Amino acid sequence: MRYEGDVYRPPSEARSLIIQVTIGCSHNKCTFCHMYTAKQFRIRKKEEIMADLDDCREMYGPYVRRVFFADGDALIVPTPMLLELLDYVHRNFPGAERITSYGTAHDVIRKSEEELKALAAAGLQMVYLGAESGDNEILKHIRKGETAEDIIEAGQKLKRCGIMTSVTLISGLGGRVALERHAVSSAKLINAMNPEYASILTLHLTDDSPMAQEIARGEMELLTPDEIMDETELFLKNIDSPGTVFRTNHASNYVALGGTFNEDIPALLAKVAEAKRQRRYRLEEWRRRL
Repeated sequence: MRYEGDVYRPPSEARSLIIQVTIGCSHNKCTFCHMYTAKQFRIRKKEEIMADLDDCREMYGPYVRRVFFADGDALIVPTPMLLELLDYVHRNFPGAERITSYGTAHDVIRKSEEELKALAAAGLQMVYLGAESGDNEILKHIRKGETAEDIIEAGQKLKRCGIMTSVTLISGLGGRVALERHAVSSAKLINAMNPEYASILTLHLTDDSPMAQEIARGEMELLTPDEIMDETELFLKNIDSPGTVFRTNHASNYVALGGTFNEDIPALLAKVAEAKRQRRYRLEEWRRRL
């Protein structure tokens, strides 16, 4: 079993077998992100990936229940190869209940609906989309390389094709100036997608990231924990996405929230208000970077 560099996965994949299908991120230009800056992007050879799956079968037997395809946008892999890998996972681990992947909106848009439906039939159950924001000015500023319309199109396409979506946003990404715009537009993005899952991480930068350098030059202001809660509150007040499971359970978050839209929005807002009243936030030294 071989891993190259640091390996990242969503909180909900903590107990999954992580398989690097790609190395790094094909975009790798977002100004806030350090995750893959030390890696040169490439799609791994199919034989290498299958060898890893063979090694894991020897180590764990057939009892793996969840498999996660990394790195940053594993869905970029050509569909025929992904279908072979999904089949190989099921042959090695016949009891596998869930196979998921990171992906970008452009990865999804590039694939036809027939391809996505074939992937769903082969066992790809969910794709994690890093939306970051629903505001196009913010997306342009962070060099995301995608628009809100792209992200919405991808989410709706996955839903039509029978693949669940988990959408990630980043609180504080617009700084103090864009707090309201970021919150409201991000809620509108979730409403338009109506994903199965949505989560919010909180901005936490490495000192050498382009965004951290912007802040050092005084071109952007980070939000305080109270302002992060203001932004979260505004986001929740603008949500209309029935059935979406919502979490803020990443190590970067100041407050852990969990519930289901729309039914749990009053309880979520009450917890935000209580956290603000008591100033009960995760300590900075306990927060981890994105």
